[in-house]
Amino acid sequence: MSESLVVNEIYLSLQGESTFAGLPCIFIRLTGCDLRCSFCDTAYAFTEGKKKTLDEILAEVKRQAAPFLNSKSKVQNSKLPLVELTGGEPLLQKNSQPLMQSLCDAGFTVLIETSGAHDISKIDPRVHRIMDLKCPASGEVERNLFSNIAHLKSTDEIKFVIGTQEDYDWAKQQIAAHKLDAICPLLCSWVHPLAPEQQSKVLKKVPAGLTPISRKDLAEKIIADALPVRFQIQQHKIIWPPEQRGV
Repeated sequence: MSESLVVNEIYLSLQGESTFAGLPCIFIRLTGCDLRCSFCDTAYAFTEGKKKTLDEILAEVKRQAAPFLNSKSKVQNSKLPLVELTGGEPLLQKNSQPLMQSLCDAGFTVLIETSGAHDISKIDPRVHRIMDLKCPASGEVERNLFSNIAHLKSTDEIKFVIGTQEDYDWAKQQIAAHKLDAICPLLCSWVHPLAPEQQSKVLKKVPAGLTPISRKDLAEKIIADALPVRFQIQQHKIIWPPEQRGV
């Protein structure tokens, strides 16, 4: 494979979110994003990165996965470690598609984290697509590509990142309007405050007039409303300092 991608980092850690949370995962963080969400904690990936061929990326993934090769155990019918493409926005680079195909062909359980602003229909059907629906406080709610919903499968997941009461109300509306709980698992992720090092000046501001919500209030609203979602907190930010990279 002579094709290349601009890669910010490749590292082995634990999956911090989604229904796969807590499992060993190799993250391939690609460079570049065309959104500037107010809560983004990886603004360094907007521009930082080096070009690597797909062969080089696959070789590095296999190197980091080597300690798991003798393991016969599977979790959720998934081979460990998982491999996730993230960013930035991985779909901005067209060669992310052949990379995902090659990773699947090599026997890995592959995930992709995508903003929901780009067409997901061409992604290899073996890949688990974790797709955001951007809420109002992100500053990017107008970028949601709702046509993606028709392409979601039961093995995919939809994530709402919620930092305000208005975000929660909006998420409830989308779940009801599009019957999202009948399609795939739904995730409600509380906005973890950004560390000073993460507060990039290029990020959008939370729109004025919105009401912040605590993680306790969010959890209690989900319970009170019997909302069919998985409440989640970014585990990696509890284990390691929020500004630490490579975790």
